[in-house]
Amino acid sequence: MIRFDGFTLDSRTRRLLSDGTEIHLAPKSFELLMQLVEGRSRAISKEELQQALWPSSYVQETNLASLVAEIRRTLGDSAEHPRYIRTLHRFGYRFVGTVLEEHDREEAVKPPVKYWLVWDARQIALTEGENIVGRAPDVEVWIDAAGVSRHHARIRLEGEMATLEDLGSKNGTYVRGQRVSRAAALADGDQIRLGSVVVTFRIPPPVGSTETARA
Repeated sequence: MIRFDGFTLDSRTRRLLSDGTEIHLAPKSFELLMQLVEGRSRAISKEELQQALWPSSYVQETNLASLVAEIRRTLGDSAEHPRYIRTLHRFGYRFVGTVLEEHDREEAVKPPVKYWLVWDARQIALTEGENIVGRAPDVEVWIDAAGVSRHHARIRLEGEMATLEDLGSKNGTYVRGQRVSRAAALADGDQIRLGSVVVTFRIPPPVGSTETARA
């Protein structure tokens, strides 16, 4: 956990706390804040941040600026008089707040990835809890394709259970050829259709396993 002023960043539970009370921050904004806080000893370029947040994907620079604006609103910060995030014009950003306490860093290591989405040549890791799929820049699984809504669907991972829900998308969410109207359980190899885009849900075999994965 990392603490600055009255805020606490908990990377294990992906929560931002203010004096012990959880406050909402979109997943991508949380990841950006973690990148800036952990790299606070230096200024970080926009290109490096974009690569960390959207690997193998091209996004407009305005998406990054939108996330910074959300973080500032949440923390009560401002671009004109920054307490936490300073803009380095034509370069990037730097976290300038004072970290008061930092501990349990070894526990903040991400657990092994258990689930993936495969889209074309991309493998997208899914994390425990909610994974929103869509075209909005703040989602965990960013798919910029025609027919995909900004917040199209949600994949929820809880232990060994994986479920898929539609979020009121315009073109619907389908799994195994059936339209999703309520939470549907997912299994390894299931094909998920989001509008015209098809992705595959995968559960990698255990390390050292000789089991042949489903096609």
